[in-house]
Amino acid sequence: MSSGQLTVIAVPNIPLIAAGDDLGTLLLNALDSAAIQLQDGDIVVIAQKIVSKAEGRSVRLSDVKPTSEARKLAQATDKEPEIVQLILDESRQILRHRPGILIAEHKLGFVVANAGIDRSNVDEDADWVLLLPEDPDTSAASLRSTLSSATGKRLGVIIADSVGRAWRMGTTGMALGCAGVEALTNLRGRKDLFGRELQVSEHALADSVAATAELLMGEANEALPVVIVRGLDEGHSNQDSKLLLRPAHEDMFR
Repeated sequence: MSSGQLTVIAVPNIPLIAAGDDLGTLLLNALDSAAIQLQDGDIVVIAQKIVSKAEGRSVRLSDVKPTSEARKLAQATDKEPEIVQLILDESRQILRHRPGILIAEHKLGFVVANAGIDRSNVDEDADWVLLLPEDPDTSAASLRSTLSSATGKRLGVIIADSVGRAWRMGTTGMALGCAGVEALTNLRGRKDLFGRELQVSEHALADSVAATAELLMGEANEALPVVIVRGLDEGHSNQDSKLLLRPAHEDMFR
């Protein structure tokens, strides 16, 4: 339940993350260094990039061997064959493509550009790219357990990434994984201002929180990959991010 006021706090001094780092401990150290104390109901939003880095999801393009299918699709999209091969490896299917754009259904179910593969803020060496975490919900649950155990607080955790949208320009935050957060709030049965019962309304709360956090995270060199969103009193829910995936039989745009 919202308190009617949100506080959004970026956690400073998160170090550069490398494969194998204990991300939970690093976050606790950064919170302590900044004298930030987590409170019951806080949601800790963590950028996907640092989770992927800690989990060793970096790939060197020179180690990728493109197939003939990848080379053909690379030519049609003006992309590197190695990148296209990784997109194919990480996807259930390719939904749309044209020069410069390749939209895929990731094997986790998300529909995103390039299967979420990114090379910005990954490494000084442009040969490295970053894949999405293998199981973002499990990653979120593990981090929540570490933070909650250390602080004794009831918390939610969201792993966020920035994505484009089919009908609007620009990117916004999306919850790739969550734990302790009501990902999808069912408003059906509640009344509007005039007493009419809501019939179909559902609110993508986890995505809204991810988008809020990304206002401080930024997209360039802000170096603020962890943000606390306070005021929603979360930390109770057993939902995960899979509730936010539209079932195929309801998808009118495939």
